[in-house]
Amino acid sequence: MAPTDETAQVDQQTSPFGTTPPTLPPGGDAPGQGARMPRWLPRAMVLALTLVALFQLGSWAFHQLIGLLINILIAFFLALAIEPAVSWMASYGMRRGLATFLVFFGLLIATAGFVTLLGSMLAGQIIKMIEGFPEYLDSVINWINSSFHTHVRRVDVQDSLVHSDWLRKYVQNSATGVLDVSAQVLGGLFKLLTITLFSFYFAADGPRLRRALCSVLPPARQAEVLRAWEIAVDKTGGYLYSRGLMALISGIAHYILLQALGVPYAPVLAVWVGLVSQFIPTIGTYLAGALPMLIAFTIDPWYALWVLIFVVVYQQFENYVLQPKLTAKTVDIHPAVAFGSVIAGTALLGAVGALIAIPAVATLQAFLGAYVKRYDVTDDPRVHGHRTRRSPSLRARLRELLGR
Repeated sequence: MAPTDETAQVDQQTSPFGTTPPTLPPGGDAPGQGARMPRWLPRAMVLALTLVALFQLGSWAFHQLIGLLINILIAFFLALAIEPAVSWMASYGMRRGLATFLVFFGLLIATAGFVTLLGSMLAGQIIKMIEGFPEYLDSVINWINSSFHTHVRRVDVQDSLVHSDWLRKYVQNSATGVLDVSAQVLGGLFKLLTITLFSFYFAADGPRLRRALCSVLPPARQAEVLRAWEIAVDKTGGYLYSRGLMALISGIAHYILLQALGVPYAPVLAVWVGLVSQFIPTIGTYLAGALPMLIAFTIDPWYALWVLIFVVVYQQFENYVLQPKLTAKTVDIHPAVAFGSVIAGTALLGAVGALIAIPAVATLQAFLGAYVKRYDVTDDPRVHGHRTRRSPSLRARLRELLGR
């Protein structure tokens, strides 16, 4: 019998496995086309974009204000350094603002006097070197002619120097670099003024600043903040005290050497060596020793060699004998930790980080030391660095028996 149309339709709707496939919804749309986006997804996307924009804005603002933040950090440590002097003067009834002004005025007078003496000394030595340059040039030319059998004249050397291309380029570059130097000087003066103003406010309004900080903290946290503040003042003052004492010892030692050699301006050079070698990290020793060597070289080249030897020897004495003892008594920090903190501070903030690294680490160490529980150390020889004698091994015993 031939299949009818109805039978053919039933056969087409029936699957080969005997099951009936699901019928399509009206309108012929595929499944899933009518599903909607979750309501939380747009809000999550907006929130993520907002957080990214805020992070980018914060990063940009931080990089723009990093110079100001570093100046504020320097001013804060400077205020901590002069806090003992200001508090001592305020304990006698003087207003903190007036006491802070007197401390800064004394520092300004001392700095201005030192810079004036140093500038006059350098100006005198530069004039002396310029006046004696023809004699030095004649001695060099005579040595060259006698050693290499040449016929060099000073007039020829002067003409070649005057008409040389590198001198013309140097003069042009120097003329164009005057504006850059002026801008750097003005920028340095502005930074110095900013640091001075912030440190003055931190020192003069220290109690008000502590009250404002403690007013937003619970009583338990207030005691911790005040204790950390007191530790920071003690450690910063101790660090500056130790540096000042080492600067005094270094200045006296170099003054004795320079006075014995007959180098002019020995007191000013001694003060220069003491201050620069102690308060300029990393390269301060080399900068401090370069100027006395240069002045001594104008008197006698052998004097410069003696100054160099003395600077190197004294630096080793200071690093291995003087500095560890003074640092342990004033800052109470291990020399290895101090050296590592200086390296870390230099890597993070440059010369500023190297200068404030030691008092910052000492403050952190003293503050965290109160929360570290310590126990009595067992009386073991290995604690004192003595190794215990091990019992002989089986092989040693066999050798001993065979030897018998």
